[in-house]
Amino acid sequence: MFRAALIRVPAPLLVLAGMFALHAGSALAVLQFDAVGTGAVTWLRLTWAALLLLALSGPALWRRVRAAPRRDLWSVVILGTVSAGMMAFYSEATARIDLGTATSLEFLGPLAVAVVAMRRRAEVAWILAAVAGVACMTRPWAGDADLAGIAFGVAGAVCVALYIVLAQRVSNSFGAVHGLALSLTVASVVTAPLGVPGVVANPDPRVLGATLGIALLFPLVPFLLEMVALQRMRRSAYSTFVSLEPAVSLVMGLVIIAQTPQPVQLAGMALVVVAGIGSARGEARPRAVEQRGEARPRPAEQRGDARPDPGSEGERAGALLGSAGLEWRPPARPGTRRAGIGRAGLRALRLGRAPRRRPLPGRPPGREREPA
Repeated sequence: MFRAALIRVPAPLLVLAGMFALHAGSALAVLQFDAVGTGAVTWLRLTWAALLLLALSGPALWRRVRAAPRRDLWSVVILGTVSAGMMAFYSEATARIDLGTATSLEFLGPLAVAVVAMRRRAEVAWILAAVAGVACMTRPWAGDADLAGIAFGVAGAVCVALYIVLAQRVSNSFGAVHGLALSLTVASVVTAPLGVPGVVANPDPRVLGATLGIALLFPLVPFLLEMVALQRMRRSAYSTFVSLEPAVSLVMGLVIIAQTPQPVQLAGMALVVVAGIGSARGEARPRAVEQRGEARPRPAEQRGDARPDPGSEGERAGALLGSAGLEWRPPARPGTRRAGIGRAGLRALRLGRAPRRRPLPGRPPGREREPA
């Protein structure tokens, strides 16, 4: 019933709802940093999310793990380590700089991956626009710029780029849900030295409950909404909507933790969003050209020499030759004499008629086959 209700909601609204849930969780996590520290909040978020996904996956996950080759398991370990770095660096950045600024810095990772994948010099302009936007948001010319927060944001962007490259391999090996459950489990183990001491020193039940709710906001709710939305959206449209993430993050920082941006920061945010939308549309254009090229009719169809007919060429030839009392033999390799039938026979097959039988060499007409 819940999934049927989601299907009735327009796909773009599902993507936007997932982004608002994600960044609402990030803003709420900032409010917990003073209680137990950034490392403890990050570890609790990862641990709760991993436990929830492991419970949802059930025994099927462990069967896939036992059957997986060692190379795929190592890919999960690497992806989990990258996920841990991505979450830890982002948490450290949001503890020092505004939420929207940290998200814009992290957004440089997927933007760089998208531009590099297109391999066109003109698309570098989107990277330059994003860098200019991030410069407006961080304001390095101002004396109060937090260089440590900026450095953590850039490190998070590197981890996001690596995550995009590695996640596809793990998803292909284990599936999206199982791959996410395994990678978050590894990430929880990796960040345990950073988070366990703070939780043990201050085991506040309110913090435990708050981080459980934050784990529901990310990754479970956004992941579910994006899975439903991607079934009804093109990749280019999805990438365009995801480009709004820095703006959504800025709004949630303003609403939940009262982070008011400066006018120059709003201008920088606009540059980052425009860069993301431009790279998404640029990625869609080559795909559209490729699809149009694949949809072109073949030369034979353009000339009208062939007409559509069910079955493969060998099946059609076998049926027509069988009605004529002959045996089908496949054509010889290019440059050699065709076996079985000549050019006239091939043309007859294209026209849908059985070819005429020709006398075998050295025999008079009418003696193609010996009488039974």
